[in-house]
Amino acid sequence: MHATATEPRATEPRRGSRWIERWDPEDTEFWENGGRRTANRNLLFSVLSEHIGFSVWTLWSVLVLFMGPQYGIDPAGKFFLVGMATAVGAFVRVPYTFAVARFGGRNWTVFSALMLLLPTIAAAVVMKPGTSYSTFMLVAALTGVGGGNFASSMTNINSFFPLRKKGWALGLNAGGGNIGVPVIQLVGLLVIGTAGASHPRILLGVYIPLIVIAATLAALRMDNLAPVRNDTGAAREAVRDAHTWIMSFLYIGTFGSFIGYSFAFGLVLQNQFARTPLQAASITFIGPLLGSLIRPVGGRLADRFGGARITLWNFLGMAGATLVVVLASVQKSLPVFTTGFIALFVLTGLGNGSTYKMIPGIYHAKALAKGLSGEAAAAYGRRLSGASMGLIGAVGALGGLGINLAFRESFLTAHTGTPAFVSFLAFYAVCFALTWAVYLRRPATPPALSPAAEPAPQLSYAEV
Repeated sequence: MHATATEPRATEPRRGSRWIERWDPEDTEFWENGGRRTANRNLLFSVLSEHIGFSVWTLWSVLVLFMGPQYGIDPAGKFFLVGMATAVGAFVRVPYTFAVARFGGRNWTVFSALMLLLPTIAAAVVMKPGTSYSTFMLVAALTGVGGGNFASSMTNINSFFPLRKKGWALGLNAGGGNIGVPVIQLVGLLVIGTAGASHPRILLGVYIPLIVIAATLAALRMDNLAPVRNDTGAAREAVRDAHTWIMSFLYIGTFGSFIGYSFAFGLVLQNQFARTPLQAASITFIGPLLGSLIRPVGGRLADRFGGARITLWNFLGMAGATLVVVLASVQKSLPVFTTGFIALFVLTGLGNGSTYKMIPGIYHAKALAKGLSGEAAAAYGRRLSGASMGLIGAVGALGGLGINLAFRESFLTAHTGTPAFVSFLAFYAVCFALTWAVYLRRPATPPALSPAAEPAPQLSYAEV
């Protein structure tokens, strides 16, 4: 997607008072004279809507804690249930990305927020013993629309901020959204602790009015950027660029881990350490909370030291934390297991911020290598990074599905999560090696997807 501007004016209405005609955040005068204020306002309400979206997307990570023996669903069935929500949320990220340019960031935020009413109301209707498993699967699939909110929100905010501010802005936007995961888990804990595990509809009753509030505030306070257009050429170019797929793979390791663990943590505690729903709920929110809060820090560190460097060392840390979890799982030590798992959550959040900062930086570096400079280079970077973000976010979210399927198979065959954690450890080692080989080894050469591809210039991505 490509945003252009010809003069530093942040507001010129078109097709209604919520459209902005000209937008040039790379222009310092434009940014200081109204641009920053407008961008920050849109960021605030984007965070709110995305926050509710994440809560709805991860709704079933909480609802499964309410599902006692009377529901007749075994642990493997529950892992598959939450995996369904993860999978749909990943796939809808692609159309949600392109919807921003088609309908406007503000307009799509309102619509996507209201869409959250559908799975929430449906869950309130079916959440009772005796409901068929296929019905639960269908309703869990509906919650996937909450996962799409992330893609549209990140694409929208990416267009509002200059390159020098993207790490912090995207990290804050995503972190504020991610924190919807621990918040709904905390609300679930409150419900279980006060009303008991037989009243899941109280949780749903809390979120229905919050959805309406988020949609209303987006309608009143957000803007559409008229210069942002869907660029099918950019989308095709992003699909053909190997960096899109490399970053998708790395994002599986960071965000895929975050969302997968967020869905699975409570179930692992219940099935491996025999925790009650209340005991599990009292722990599960801690990791997602810390991982969400630190995501903007990952973006800020990437702004300062380079996203590739932060991502590299972050994967090393994730491998170390996973090794602690494996040892604790074998020794059946709940305190060590919990400590290692929470550390793993923190590192996934840090890596989420640094990997997303890398995306616009990579394409800006490619623009400079092509001989572009100034606004032309920035526009190329926005165009390619905007087109690639939806795909990267979708593939990364599929990592959450992989994690839940790995846990399902691990508990089916070994009755413990240890084999799954060993496979995750190996995956993080591959991510570490890939980050170093492509983005930090000197000289770094952009990979080609085929021998016939045009030779790319020599580049170093150490600063992206």
